[in-house]
Amino acid sequence: MKYLLKAFIYILLFLATIACGNKKEGDNKITVFHAGSLSVPFKKIAEEFKKENPGFEIFAESSGSLDAARKITDLNKECDILAVADFLVIDKLMIPKFASWNFVFASNEMIIAYTDKSNYASEINSKNWQNILLNENVIIGRSEPNADPCGYRAVFVFQLAEKFLKSDNLANKLIFMQNTVIRPKEVDLVALLETGNIDYLMIYKSVALQHNLKFVELPDEINLSNPEYETLYNTVSMKVNGAEPGQETEIFGSSILYSFTIPLNSKNPEAALKFALFLTNPDKGGKILSEMGMGIVNYCSKSYRDKLPKELVELL
Repeated sequence: MKYLLKAFIYILLFLATIACGNKKEGDNKITVFHAGSLSVPFKKIAEEFKKENPGFEIFAESSGSLDAARKITDLNKECDILAVADFLVIDKLMIPKFASWNFVFASNEMIIAYTDKSNYASEINSKNWQNILLNENVIIGRSEPNADPCGYRAVFVFQLAEKFLKSDNLANKLIFMQNTVIRPKEVDLVALLETGNIDYLMIYKSVALQHNLKFVELPDEINLSNPEYETLYNTVSMKVNGAEPGQETEIFGSSILYSFTIPLNSKNPEAALKFALFLTNPDKGGKILSEMGMGIVNYCSKSYRDKLPKELVELL
């Protein structure tokens, strides 16, 4: 009996070894590179995803969207989900060499955030904001256009404001203000705003809501939120660093649309798709995004749909 028991234990250990051997290393690991403005909602989404899918681990890295893409294109880092604040980042930097499709999942709008500590906080409004920002006693913050879409979108807001307000040279006055603090991504500037080191911040409405900041809303003709003004938004542009070192690419104004892809170098595309389906589910990830101030969108260009996983095609 003693020998039979020992033999039975050996058999169990052998079967366990085979089972472990059949499981690919990293099957439960999902690496996510995402835009800084997605940090708060993606943290919550990751927590809820793991509750529903025990055993999965999500390793998330936040950065400006262009920098997130360049981790893959320039640094050859493996990534399972790339989620950016501007769908054009994936279109221009990732496809076709590093990804084969691009799925739009959320929207946003540009606002001017401030706190009670900000100079002229009691005076600023949707009609005089440009005069307040140009005041020599005011320090404004915006992110680096070569690293973060919010950075070039701040420039687009200034350019569109010049057209909308019919104010000659307004864009250049705002862009080249001496009292301007620039950081790699817009969320890096939130702490500076909260501590009073800057007065105003060009940022997304969702981020302002998530951090309980006050903000000035801008007209749809300026805030990049309304697809009805797409033709107007397309009249402004700026050049940023391209996919290759020394190369530039021109970005045109467009409605603020967030998108994601599963890069071709993903080590775990099945788990990545599982996370993507959770993210796009209106009762799961979509609900969290909505609660945190983002619009919900499920869209994919027809040119990518034949390469899109069928589970995502069904959402369109």
